[in-house]
Amino acid sequence: MFYLSQIEHKLPLPPPRLVLPIREAIHMELEKLFLDKVIANLGLCISVYDIRSIDGGFIFPGDGAPTYTVVFNLIMFRPFVGEIITAKLISSDSNGLQLSLGFFDDIYVPAHHMPYPNHFVEDEQGKRKGVWFWDFNEQEYPIQETDVGSLDHDGLGPVSWWCAEEIEVDDE
Repeated sequence: MFYLSQIEHKLPLPPPRLVLPIREAIHMELEKLFLDKVIANLGLCISVYDIRSIDGGFIFPGDGAPTYTVVFNLIMFRPFVGEIITAKLISSDSNGLQLSLGFFDDIYVPAHHMPYPNHFVEDEQGKRKGVWFWDFNEQEYPIQETDVGSLDHDGLGPVSWWCAEEIEVDDE
């Protein structure tokens, strides 16, 4: 799910950053460039892990900034297809669920990926907000804000559904 990716990049350092120690200035520029960005074939950049080397500092003709060749590691988020991830429910509406991983809030589970059979109950204000329920063995299992998981295969769903089953088995 999380990977270190080593990258080499030619980085022009803006003159206002030159008052800082070089490693700190370069680290700030790398975060500005890469943090919270999706890089093709690598994933979502979570953090600049470390700077391996800094070379150069050349000022090219017509450019007022020194350019450094920097080798550094980024922490990347790249789940593999079919990976099971625990997330938290942010909101629920008639179209599906919006989930958060803590550092990434743009996960959306559409209604057609909900466990079947299911139904949606709107809240009293009727602003398309409400609660989804999975109907199984004549019981309703709600998907609430303290829950969530992958929902599109058997055996998956909010953690509370499965923890409740374990508690019942232990009691017996």
